[in-house]
Amino acid sequence: MRHQFEVNVTGPLLLTQGIAKQMIKRGAGRIVWVSSREGLNVNPFTGIYSASKHAVEAIAETMAYELQEYNIEVATVNPGPFLTGFNDRMFQTWESWEDDPSERLFDYSELAFPRAQFDPEAVFATLTAVAAGEVRSFRNLEPTSMIDETRHLQQVPWERKVTDGLGTRHEAIKNAYKMQPETPVSI
Repeated sequence: MRHQFEVNVTGPLLLTQGIAKQMIKRGAGRIVWVSSREGLNVNPFTGIYSASKHAVEAIAETMAYELQEYNIEVATVNPGPFLTGFNDRMFQTWESWEDDPSERLFDYSELAFPRAQFDPEAVFATLTAVAAGEVRSFRNLEPTSMIDETRHLQQVPWERKVTDGLGTRHEAIKNAYKMQPETPVSI
């Protein structure tokens, strides 16, 4: 948990604070936070990663308000599930756990990232365009085909009851048992 927050939150924030001070002296600048779709939604087995990216979202939005008077632009790029190996490696962390495997709730050796993954080219192009100032939106989700689903999932907690789904396995967990690592999105 500490490592996840140090890599995704603490390190980037400390670096960005120093850079922002230089931008303030110049009277202009652009800060681009690399967040994640998981900073906007959550999925089973991604809680700590999602929490770190939710923190990035909060920092980026706060920074946008705090730095606007100094003419500093702030944006986020929110990559979804891209076939870079990262998502599949997240599902291998159980191999380094120091616990009693018989006490685990799931057979993690049988789980894989529960979604097909996209070609990463689109996120590279968006990140470059946001950094160059060619894209003016604060939040930039890739792939754009996931925007509607992401917005819908942001509303789900407002409507969910604490008893919804009790006694059943969540669909995303079922998918994690069905998927094979590094499954690309089929077009």
